[in-house]
Amino acid sequence: MESYMETGTLLSDSTDDKELYEKLYEELYDAFYCSALTPEMMDVCWADGWRHFGTYFFRSQVNMLNGVPVVVLPLRIVIADFVLSKSQRRILRKNADMAVDIRPIALTDAHHDVFHRHKQRFVDNQPETLLDFLSPEPATMPCLGYECLITESETKRLFAASFIDIGDKGLSSVYAMFDPEESHRSLGILTLLCEIEYARRLGKKYLYLGYAYSEASFYDYKKSFAALEYYNWRGDWLPLPRGFST
Repeated sequence: MESYMETGTLLSDSTDDKELYEKLYEELYDAFYCSALTPEMMDVCWADGWRHFGTYFFRSQVNMLNGVPVVVLPLRIVIADFVLSKSQRRILRKNADMAVDIRPIALTDAHHDVFHRHKQRFVDNQPETLLDFLSPEPATMPCLGYECLITESETKRLFAASFIDIGDKGLSSVYAMFDPEESHRSLGILTLLCEIEYARRLGKKYLYLGYAYSEASFYDYKKSFAALEYYNWRGDWLPLPRGFST
């Protein structure tokens, strides 16, 4: 796959650039379906910029953001080098009353209830169901799938959940959701911190975070983590500098 980042060009929202984006998107978007991959094969896919929702695997070097084409940045954390920031330590202290349980995915009514509340946060591209992100058998298809559950210790009420793929050398964060009424707890960050600790306990090298963009976006919270690397679409994972832009 030819690398769009080789051009060193940032596109604008002009008509010509939109036409160029459509051409680039067709050339640089790859996808396939697969219902079963080994942990080693998942590692290979993640390391080459692939993501998946259910059995649909995809990758693209460019996407649209507010009508402007931007470069997609696959991200991962090097677990051995990760250290908590002050703000992340505060989030852990704020949620000391929460219980964390990581186990094979087993969806319940509580999951779907949190999902339907969580999706109301989005105006555009609002998902319909959890099956937009997970397969019908999410614990085993297309790979080992685990969930990180954040519940209130006393009542056991589900506040947040995230879903994780298990590879040989890495984990990959697939999707996270939380009750918007508890947004003051920064539960999206909390689930990622729990995933990082789980990866450390398992002796994994990486936690793949999905992607962000070269420009400022909704995904920029991912760029706040230490020990972060990005994929340059030329086969290299490089340290992500603060304030990174292509």
